[in-house]
Amino acid sequence: MSSRPAPLIPPRVRAALVRVPGLVPVVRLVRRVLSRDRNLLAALVVVALVIGFLAAEVSNEWFSPSLLILVTLVGGLQLRLASLVKLLVGVGAALAYVAANLGAGRVGLGLTVTIAFTAVLAVLMARTRGKLGVQGLRGDAMLLELRDRLRSQGELPPLPKDWGGKVVLKQAGGSSFGGDFLVSMRDGDSVEIALVDVSGKGVDAGTRALLLSGTFGGLLGSVEDFLPACNAYLHRQRGDEGFVTAVHVRLDLATGDYTITSAGHPPVVKFDAGTGNWQVASAKGVVLGVVPDLHCEPDSGTLRKGDALLLFTDGLIEQPGRDIDAGLDRLLGEAERLLPSGFRDGARALVNAMSSGHNDDCALVLIWRP
Repeated sequence: MSSRPAPLIPPRVRAALVRVPGLVPVVRLVRRVLSRDRNLLAALVVVALVIGFLAAEVSNEWFSPSLLILVTLVGGLQLRLASLVKLLVGVGAALAYVAANLGAGRVGLGLTVTIAFTAVLAVLMARTRGKLGVQGLRGDAMLLELRDRLRSQGELPPLPKDWGGKVVLKQAGGSSFGGDFLVSMRDGDSVEIALVDVSGKGVDAGTRALLLSGTFGGLLGSVEDFLPACNAYLHRQRGDEGFVTAVHVRLDLATGDYTITSAGHPPVVKFDAGTGNWQVASAKGVVLGVVPDLHCEPDSGTLRKGDALLLFTDGLIEQPGRDIDAGLDRLLGEAERLLPSGFRDGARALVNAMSSGHNDDCALVLIWRP
């Protein structure tokens, strides 16, 4: 998945515009001039004053003072706070000129309140951008790029044709950011997967998940004991920001041998094609960041033809007023429906079935040998 947001102008339209003689240099010149805060401020002030003059002297219908709302919005999206204040002074002067020449009744209380509300909204947007140190819509573009990078990092590495894998991430409230994330890597026949759950849900946990996804992604494959290394990092951090659980799977694609280590995470379950049953792995450990030295009790086994491993977060089995064991039993019961339709098609259906009725971050990783 590409980490860049989609272009605002479709490629075919852009190609057609490029062929127009002299259009490209003019567009570049306008963008270069208006990209400077001072030049854009001067242009918007002039536009506001011209609108006020034309509304008062020419036609209040053709040049309505309501156009000042658009000028204020553009300033709120593009200008720094100090420049925006100067623009608002110009907008106020234009509105006062119209009221002085046509009468306060022609301006109207509704329009005045609307412009005042728009000005307050513009100031809030400019203050937020000022704290971030960005201009215009670059802050939104940065968030889009972070979201795309997180999604790209959350994909499984390419697997051989005799292996299958599926990842389903569903964030609370339909947000693009949440507390559940996946990091994975492949080195030859060795694949490592880590599914992490940060306390909280939705956007509230998304900022910390973004930070930890980069850190854990760097540790994965670089250290032998992945979860103890993550625990040491979290234990060095200051402040109490809630707990973090994780499960780590190291899989050999040539033999099917796997090792599971867990830190306070819901258990991994394995589908045994020979018996047709789901078996709960015994790997367990303390949540990350609580104790200085993390001790994990791993579990190991072998995936044969038709077998599968299912990793998930507590959002699939934890519901208010219900026991976690009951949620796990329900998950294993719903997982039986994966067999008729196949693992790949059934993964999304399993998440939708288990997450219906409550709003929480959910993540599921399914790896199988066809």
